[in-house]
Amino acid sequence: SSVSPLLLGPLLVLLFSGLGPVVGQKLYTNTWAVHIPGGPEVADQVATKHGFINNGHVFGDYYHFRHRTVVKRSLSDQRGTQVRLEKDPKVTWAEQQVSKRRRKRDIYVEPNDPNFEDQWYLYNSNHHDLNAKAAWKSGFTGKGVVVSILDDGIEKNHPDLEQNYDPDASYDVNDGDPDPQPRYTQLNDNRHGTRCAGEVAAVANNGVCGVGVAYNAKIGGVRMLDGEVTDMVEAQSLSLNPQHIDIYSASWGPEDDGKTVDGPAKLAKEAFLRGVTEGRGGRGSIFVWASGNGGRERDNCNCDGYTNSIYTLSISSSTQNGNVPWYSEACSSTLATTYSSGNVNEKQIVTTDLKSKCTDSHTGTSASAPLAAGIIALALEANKNLTWRDMQHLVVRTSNPNHLLTNDWKTNGVGRKGTTPKALKLDHSYGYGLLDAGGIVELARTWSNVGPQRKCVVSMVFEPRNIGSRLLISKSVDACFGTDSYVTSLEHVQARLTLSYNRRGKLAIHLISPAGTRSTLLHPRFHDFSSEGFNDWAFMTTHSWDENPTGVWRLEIENVASANDYGTLTQFLLVLYGTDSATSSSSEKSQPGGGSCKTLDLRQMCIECNSGYYLFEQSCVKECPAGFSVGHQPITYTVGNSIAPASVSACLPCPPPCLTCSSLSPQACLSCPPHSSLDPFSGTCVHLNQYMRESPGNFMAAQPNRESALQPASQLPVTIAVLSCVAIFAIFVGIFLLLQLRSGALIKLPLGGNRMVSYRGIPTVWGDDEGNTDSENDEFDAHHERTAFIKTQSAL
Repeated sequence: SSVSPLLLGPLLVLLFSGLGPVVGQKLYTNTWAVHIPGGPEVADQVATKHGFINNGHVFGDYYHFRHRTVVKRSLSDQRGTQVRLEKDPKVTWAEQQVSKRRRKRDIYVEPNDPNFEDQWYLYNSNHHDLNAKAAWKSGFTGKGVVVSILDDGIEKNHPDLEQNYDPDASYDVNDGDPDPQPRYTQLNDNRHGTRCAGEVAAVANNGVCGVGVAYNAKIGGVRMLDGEVTDMVEAQSLSLNPQHIDIYSASWGPEDDGKTVDGPAKLAKEAFLRGVTEGRGGRGSIFVWASGNGGRERDNCNCDGYTNSIYTLSISSSTQNGNVPWYSEACSSTLATTYSSGNVNEKQIVTTDLKSKCTDSHTGTSASAPLAAGIIALALEANKNLTWRDMQHLVVRTSNPNHLLTNDWKTNGVGRKGTTPKALKLDHSYGYGLLDAGGIVELARTWSNVGPQRKCVVSMVFEPRNIGSRLLISKSVDACFGTDSYVTSLEHVQARLTLSYNRRGKLAIHLISPAGTRSTLLHPRFHDFSSEGFNDWAFMTTHSWDENPTGVWRLEIENVASANDYGTLTQFLLVLYGTDSATSSSSEKSQPGGGSCKTLDLRQMCIECNSGYYLFEQSCVKECPAGFSVGHQPITYTVGNSIAPASVSACLPCPPPCLTCSSLSPQACLSCPPHSSLDPFSGTCVHLNQYMRESPGNFMAAQPNRESALQPASQLPVTIAVLSCVAIFAIFVGIFLLLQLRSGALIKLPLGGNRMVSYRGIPTVWGDDEGNTDSENDEFDAHHERTAFIKTQSAL
């Protein structure tokens, strides 16, 4: 208690000094402007010599250097580095760069388009909306972002689209030419793409119709649905100009008839994979997909291989009053929701229409996906470095379940520590809730890229299992511990199933994670009479996002209609996608736990948590993840000070070789790595077949003055071992002689006599030399040959 007051003062000084940039202190970066005559080669030599990376030529003889080890932002300058640069004879001038605050001088003006007031879903007074105005007020309108609508064409000369139309994001795959203009018919049945395009990027303040969510984004269209749709057509559309197009929006898929199971074929699958790995300079193309309109047919969007893909951002719908629309499909792959049409007394979506017109009657999940594409365009403008997976993380963390009415809301197993309570809930109809344009751009601005994706594949069944009326598969999983595929923080989870069943539509399939999150992978589809079953079909869930996958996973397959049906499960592969550490953004690190951080250092990193929280990777958590346990570590400050370091509660790695542990004691293991077993009495991990094997290093490390003390203790085991060997040998000899006597063998006693031991089956050459005559050996061989012959004849 006497130490606490002494620490309080310095901690407060540190805390408030960390807020310095807010009140005008300089914030030094890790970059330098350097003047080096002599050309780029000389600049490269100087950069390498002093530990810099040459970020390129500015103009004249000025270069942009970035130091490899200096922190990105600091309240103090790097005087030593500065002096070394200035003293270099090839450098005439150098200056460490300071971060400057700049504000845009434009003033937000609400769009004055005639139909803007009817776009209730963008902004309204009761805030039951997508919060688009908050993003616009922050200066984000989609500028510099390119969106392409994969559909039946786009009316590129529409007065509300023409200004934002991008020919490099457009193509006519159906007719093989660059012009995506739709084919006009009496029924205007090729209006779909033009309507979707207006939702994204209808121009603002031009006196025409309404506005798009990202009204300054560039918009293109691919005409691919007005003709034969093949695997090639889909692949060509999905892979159009992937270094130019940022977002592809698709509001189509297989039949929503409640009985179809279909998805992308070979080329389209390849297009998705190439898009996320190579598109946008390696950051990954973003595919936004409408979840489907098969609600009336009790369809399930997990039977649609496009919206069920981990590469697509699947979007569902809500009505104006926050209800689940009659056409909505529930499934565990849906990530989030935007508004669309509902009952007859609920408003629909306002957007551009064919022949330069405007409509207020765009409907279905077809209208929801483009709204999401527009909101994602706003987030990309806020941070162009976001990857396709970063965007899904942002959607999960900022989507809002408020105002959405359903009795199916639940909280997943992790509780998403470090975020606000609204991000905890999820639902099979709505995913994680309504997209929030203001919230997603705010988080995007400070978001740090997630780590590389890891994929762990676990085989859960090794022989066919009869399904009958109900089948439960349960298995403990280590999430590929000890390999490069080890996953500790989940993103997508797939259950790849191969099964046969005489009526597929009667089945319900559920997956339960170790944290207790129950995902409905398939609900009964009473129009599905197929007996084809599922052939390596990847049912996907997003409901275990951020959970630790280590532990027992359960799969439940049940027949909800009749006990007389039959089928067999032949394959169940559990595929875990995620990262090797809990994901957090830079904004979450600077304000970890939404107030759970007690002390920040000068880099705005958490170094101490409030009571009830534990420090873990510079953020605060309620419970330590698997592989870690509560311990204490000293506070590490980033400034030079002389106070004694205080210890803080933190999550520290379990002592090796424990996989998980209840405490940091070596005798507190809860589970062990492969090829080791847990000793329940000592709580330690013991390598298989190496019990009680002491390391030779223990004896080598003994001090010389302790050797005499160790000698008596070490002689006792040796004596016991020798006596044991003698006893075993004596017993063996006794039994051997007893057997010989009982069998009537000849015995030659050592004291004399004519009897000789002749153990049957051992060659006589092993005996005494004087008894081994040639005639005896021949007689012995002849006898055994006769015996063998007689036995063979008897057998025949």
